[in-house]
Amino acid sequence: PAADTADADTPETPRAGVALVGGGPGDPELITVRGRRLLARADVVVTDRLVPRELLDELPPHVEVVDAAKIPYGRAAAQEVINRTLIEHARAGRFVVRLKGGDPYVFGRGFEELLACTGADVPVTVVPGITSAFSAPALADVPVTHRGVTHEVVVVSGHVPPGDERSLVDWDALGRLRGTVVLMMGVERIGRFADALIAAGRPGDTPVAVVQDGTVPAQKVVRSTLEKIADEAAAAGVRPPAVTVIGPVAGLAPAG
Repeated sequence: PAADTADADTPETPRAGVALVGGGPGDPELITVRGRRLLARADVVVTDRLVPRELLDELPPHVEVVDAAKIPYGRAAAQEVINRTLIEHARAGRFVVRLKGGDPYVFGRGFEELLACTGADVPVTVVPGITSAFSAPALADVPVTHRGVTHEVVVVSGHVPPGDERSLVDWDALGRLRGTVVLMMGVERIGRFADALIAAGRPGDTPVAVVQDGTVPAQKVVRSTLEKIADEAAAAGVRPPAVTVIGPVAGLAPAG
């Protein structure tokens, strides 16, 4: 069956099933109203490490919480275990919330989980979340678009470096763009990404902003340029999770 687009708590929707819920970028108040409502109805919550802990602390004592980050397998095998966990609980008559940081479909493997569930005839409700790709920069006074400055935004995964045979990113094309590149999961190799963009034509003085722990009190912002960001991020002790914004918008700042 296709994903359910109706509210999961309407009389027509079965109690058992799976809801793929985006937990937002970190601040527990940035989950959607619908996401919080479904979370309150959960029998089982399968969660990731980037989910706001406060959301889990609000759960009633009877709710079973499965920490997907602690599944002791490789990346691909762990995903199979997660899929099986969702399906088995739903088939046992439970309402399962798969709570993921940010938005489930923005580098969150959410659609893989939907395909697994629908392939097993398990009803699924999808609840989009606020992605850190845009919200973390926004709360650091970095707009990913601005009138007269950029007409494009490209969100890029940095889980593999430029030149890796697994990479699906055309770094030469990104280097020719003038707009905004939002780099996710790119902290550890930020120097390699910067070098690839410079080699492809981006000026070395292109503004860059790195936002660590966006939307929460521990948020840290490092502003630099493509040619300097690797050294300056390292000097500042930047660590994941962080979002990197590359382009003229990273050089904008409010007055005062």
